[in-house]
Amino acid sequence: MSQSLSRLERRLGHTFQNQDLMLLALTHRSFAGRNNERLEFLGDAILNFVAGEALFERFPQAREGQLSRLRARLVKGETLAVLARGFELGEYLRLGSGELKSGGFRRESILADALEALIGAIYLDAGMDVARARVLDWLTNELDGLTLVDTNKDPKTRLQEFLQSRAVELPRYEVVDIQGEPHCRTFFVQCEIALLTDKTQGQGASRRIAEQVAAAAALVALGVENSHD
Repeated sequence: MSQSLSRLERRLGHTFQNQDLMLLALTHRSFAGRNNERLEFLGDAILNFVAGEALFERFPQAREGQLSRLRARLVKGETLAVLARGFELGEYLRLGSGELKSGGFRRESILADALEALIGAIYLDAGMDVARARVLDWLTNELDGLTLVDTNKDPKTRLQEFLQSRAVELPRYEVVDIQGEPHCRTFFVQCEIALLTDKTQGQGASRRIAEQVAAAAALVALGVENSHD
């Protein structure tokens, strides 16, 4: 780390009582010794709760599925990495030599994970009220830019955004059967996702429609949406 930690504290809006927590949050698993993965786990849970609570209060008319989709947009890795770059977080990360050489301090997933770890560290350092206040302050622009119109996306897009928010590989769609005459065909598609043991099914008058149906079924199977959303 070439930069003073006090400068990062000013950018984050929090001065750590326990500097060791801050250092641990900035330590990637490629660095020797303890790393930030446990803090990242804690920070992820806090981030999801704070974002969910904020959306619950901000959108009293929203259904569960809509709130889930909005939260997935709010806490996805891309959003967190943008915030982390705004804090110039990459300059403070402790990385192993291999990650340093490969530009790990610029990598979206490493930046997003470190920011979640810092949320966990702030919680342990100062409690839930302070952690909530920091998260809400960081997400102000993103929260202000959300509307329920954002949930009117097709199922494939919603599924992709949810998986990206969990850093899970994207779904694979496969046409397993085509039935009927050329002018009146029915396409049968399977959707495979790492988080689900079973593939979900979809059928429709085109491959695109069948994929959308399979994606919608996957969102239900994942518990992200209800079947009537």
